Amino acid sequence: MKLNITTKIVIGFTLGVIIGQILHSTTDPETATAISAKFQLISKVFLKLIKMIIGPLVFSTLVVGIAKLGDFKVVGRIGIKTLGYFYFATILSLIVGLVVVNLTRPGSIQSWPRPAAGTSVGIEGKKLNTVEDFVLHIFPDSAFRALAENEILQIVVFAIFFGVALGAIGEKGKGLTKALDALSELVFKMVGYVMQLAPYAVLGAMTSVVAAKGLGILVSYAYLLLCFYGGLLFFIFVILAGICAFMRIPFFKLLTQMKESLLISFSTASSEASLPQQIKALEAFGVPPRIVGFVLPLGYSFNLDGSMMYMTFATGFLAQAYGVSLTLQQQILMLLTLMITSKGIAGVPRASLVVIAGTMAMFDLPPEGLALILGIDPFLDMGRSATSVAGNAVATCVITKWEGGFVHPVETVTFED
Repeated sequence: MKLNITTKIVIGFTLGVIIGQILHSTTDPETATAISAKFQLISKVFLKLIKMIIGPLVFSTLVVGIAKLGDFKVVGRIGIKTLGYFYFATILSLIVGLVVVNLTRPGSIQSWPRPAAGTSVGIEGKKLNTVEDFVLHIFPDSAFRALAENEILQIVVFAIFFGVALGAIGEKGKGLTKALDALSELVFKMVGYVMQLAPYAVLGAMTSVVAAKGLGILVSYAYLLLCFYGGLLFFIFVILAGICAFMRIPFFKLLTQMKESLLISFSTASSEASLPQQIKALEAFGVPPRIVGFVLPLGYSFNLDGSMMYMTFATGFLAQAYGVSLTLQQQILMLLTLMITSKGIAGVPRASLVVIAGTMAMFDLPPEGLALILGIDPFLDMGRSATSVAGNAVATCVITKWEGGFVHPVETVTFED
């Protein structure tokens, strides 16, 4: 019997957990860390291959969609609707994180050991972007550099100008439009080849995390994990499902269509890892390619729902762990601050922790407090990555409904086809 890619990924995930725990329990920490780094190499290769094709895929898909659309006013209308929805979803996810941490109080449930003053948390020297820096960062000074460095937001800006201009020249541009259409199909074929490595990447990623941290860390942080994942599930199955019900989008059919993307993002703790597959799955769901190619790339800069929820949750948890009581006014200030600063973190390594560190400073919380969540962060990152994928899928479908609806009934797609 031939196993499908989803089953292979589940097997890789399970084997990774087992192998990682064996390594963690039978070797000393230094050896386990060294071995885990070797296993992580498989996952890193997979992620590099995915990143290799994201730039050409986003560019070709978006340019073709806009060129066929041929109307800059329509592009602007879709853009305004998209950003409006993203800020709406951001506020909801930040509020959910704040409500969950206040109701469950994971930082107060036990006496957390406070890290010594000056403890390194690995993010010193990294600053949050100013509004000016972020605005300037949106616009590329070189299209080739944006493609080379996988600056998705800059690629989107260049692709919009390119696509509008291509549509404006009419018949003369049809040959180039067909060529870019063929390029996107070629890149999708490459994605199919790369996806065959996904089960091995998942095995490597899980082995690496479990070998270095051990499953024992899940026991000591069990209540924190339960609270955070409970909040994520509430956001997915109540908030996102409610939005879909209001917009008459078949939510559970959408989740079924996105199952491979969700599983890959969860296993590798990277929402970017499943971007090509998300594009294909949403097109099979009936979303027009021009909307998929426009909304999804923007979502990676403006609509990371899982990360947004984590920022308020983690900041609240650390305040509780240090015995700092935040007033309602302070929590509202935190929410508003995160709503703005979180939009400037695209491409920043460990971006959520950078933003949390900046927010802690607002309330005189010591930065070394981040050490309390560094050990468990890879496991938390898995959940927030998958949630962000689900959030962007719903966002794309919402914009589709606002723009006239789906183009055909749901189909099932896999990169094994």
